[in-house]
Amino acid sequence: MEKELPAFLSDVLPFWNSLDGAQKSRLENAAALKSLQPGDSFGGEDEDCSGLYIVKSGRVRVYIISETGREITLYRLLERDICLFSASCLLKNINFKTYTQAETETEAVLIPTHAYQLISQNSPEVAGFTSQLMASRFTDVMWVMEQVLFSSFDSRLASFLLEQSNLVESDRLAITQEEIANHMGSAREVVNRMLKYFRDEGAVELFRGGVLIKDRKILQKLI
Repeated sequence: MEKELPAFLSDVLPFWNSLDGAQKSRLENAAALKSLQPGDSFGGEDEDCSGLYIVKSGRVRVYIISETGREITLYRLLERDICLFSASCLLKNINFKTYTQAETETEAVLIPTHAYQLISQNSPEVAGFTSQLMASRFTDVMWVMEQVLFSSFDSRLASFLLEQSNLVESDRLAITQEEIANHMGSAREVVNRMLKYFRDEGAVELFRGGVLIKDRKILQKLI
């Protein structure tokens, strides 16, 4: 990976060509490859200030935890996506605690906060990229909040099942009702009742540890 790192960074980071030789070398020397297993987080307790992560392969979810302990997924990170909130100490006056969790075997490149911050302070292109990425992520967050506040649960659940199906490229979803509840900020009992309703309508079939989508059109009509 060390030999591939410069090429990977230059391909993924849109500001790479604006950096001088010393800045490129600083990023290359600071960057490190991290491997995560399903369930692992990027940075543990210091996750919110560990640095900028670029997903090389795999899938990661970014989520928040409510005061009652419920989780809700904000967005997923796929190949070549960048996790900004893992370097939230770069963002002034932002008190927005998020968590990450690998959903599959994942490889990600970490650019430590101190290295990224030093270059950002001396590069308008890097600072501009950071602002654009932050705006994009907050747009994702606001969309999720809008769905939670204003969309019915059957619509949200149908949308989630179809999104999950597209991610894994299969109508057979190996995901528990507890995991679905964690994604949606709901209770397992609520998910269970709605999935049974979907089953009775002929949209899905339930099996131990998962859901099989039988009729996508029914789910699409609910959205």
